[in-house]
Amino acid sequence: MRTFFLLVICTLVSAVTFSQKEDSLMIRRIADEILLNSKAYDNLRYLTKQIGGRLAGSSGMVKAEKWGYQTMQDNGADKAWLQECMVPHWVRGGKDEVTFRGATTKKLDVIALGNSMGSGPKGITAGVVEVRSFDDLETKKDLVKGKIVFYNYKFNPTYVGTFLSYRDAGQYRGQGPSRAAKYGAVAAIVRSMSHSVDNNPHTGAMRYDSLYPKIPAVAIGLRDADWLSETLAKGKGNIHLKTNGKFLPDTIGHNVIGELKGTEFPDEIITIGGHLDSWDNCEGAHDDGAGCVQTIEVMRALKAAGYKPKRTIRFVLFANEENGLRGGNKYADEAKAKNEKHIFAIESDAGGFTPRSLGFTVSDEQFKKVMAWKELIAPYGCSEFVKGGGGADIGPLNRALGTPTGSLNPDSQRYFDVHHARSDVFEAVNKRELELGAVNIAAIIYLIDKYGL
Repeated sequence: MRTFFLLVICTLVSAVTFSQKEDSLMIRRIADEILLNSKAYDNLRYLTKQIGGRLAGSSGMVKAEKWGYQTMQDNGADKAWLQECMVPHWVRGGKDEVTFRGATTKKLDVIALGNSMGSGPKGITAGVVEVRSFDDLETKKDLVKGKIVFYNYKFNPTYVGTFLSYRDAGQYRGQGPSRAAKYGAVAAIVRSMSHSVDNNPHTGAMRYDSLYPKIPAVAIGLRDADWLSETLAKGKGNIHLKTNGKFLPDTIGHNVIGELKGTEFPDEIITIGGHLDSWDNCEGAHDDGAGCVQTIEVMRALKAAGYKPKRTIRFVLFANEENGLRGGNKYADEAKAKNEKHIFAIESDAGGFTPRSLGFTVSDEQFKKVMAWKELIAPYGCSEFVKGGGGADIGPLNRALGTPTGSLNPDSQRYFDVHHARSDVFEAVNKRELELGAVNIAAIIYLIDKYGL
């Protein structure tokens, strides 16, 4: 009897060892396909240089959707389609200008915040009140009426994970203008969300509180933010601010979807994606051209490696993440309406930098399962698996269907140097790092497809 149990144990160990070896070889095969034959970098070059900025509602959006659809077909999709959704159509409307006039006259490097309303053709001229936080605003609220509020809240350098700095400072971009308008401010200037040492202003979406006036709002480059703070400390001055932002009627946009059909469980769906839109002031290379071309590359590599998925894998270039999230919401709404079974979704929307970890929003039991795969993926960069992962576009899928979600987490130290700024260009992306990101996504998708969650 003892001999029998030993034989059973040895057989099980042997089976597990064989399975791990098989998985290791398949991941190596997929990785080699990407590292030797990747089209991701060339696809990114075309998307950024031939199309460029692709804000929702713009002509760039339309061109990018056509490119995405054709590229899905060219790279091996069993099926590709456009999923229609209505998207907001905010336009910058012209050059954003801010000039300080005091003992010194200086043009400041600024850019209007996304979704902000323009100043009117004559612009606004007013004094400036600098505040360092919302608490500081409360202490100075009696000084704000008729003035321009300057939020000089710095990116916290003590957070090693820079997305924590972004979350911390982002409230001043998102809520700052309306909180200033509450006390009678006529405009807002917000320090850019960045650790960078350059002077490029970083845009991004803001939202108005319907209880207060919709005042114009701009982001200011870091060097000019420091200059303005130092100048205000020495004496008074006025600012002339002119912006032209406005909303046009909503228009038609699309999620671009490619699919590899499952051979055993076609009704079980795994989603991989990034968002196709970008801000209008940049090429959107890291945010999120990188995630889009990685998504397509994973599809191409799986097909080229001869892998036949058990489950249906969808590759989605989402519409309107930056200033509305209409694409992610549409994808989830349609999945719910069709009663689709989505077993996992992963997003790449943190730049094309060196992969460091994979994040998972899953149950404890599911996390224990994926942790067993870490040693298979670690050699390719993601040596850490962490609890908590997803993205803005797949968040609605999690909320609507309870779908487990994940994220590729690249090294974040340089991401906010270029995020939403004119410096987010093709040249800022490293080919090798971009491809390694695709390798890690492909590896985890292969494992989840084979074994499920």
